[in-house]
Amino acid sequence: MPIRRLLENHVFGPDEITVLTTAFEDTLRTLRLVDRADSATEIIARKIIELAQQGERDPVRLRERAIQFLSQ
Repeated sequence: MPIRRLLENHVFGPDEITVLTTAFEDTLRTLRLVDRADSATEIIARKIIELAQQGERDPVRLRERAIQFLSQ
């Protein structure tokens, strides 16, 4: 699942979308998730968007917090 599909329902600028997409792709690489149909990819995308809505804009922190969320 590409994160861009989920971003259609949110108001983020082009720079923010780049940050979110980078964080999403980095998270998938870190977790070695290559199957975009895996439900974990949607969970990751939604968490990154949620964190961004709370004000986080650093792609490294977004990645780390998304991974931390999955490991709970």
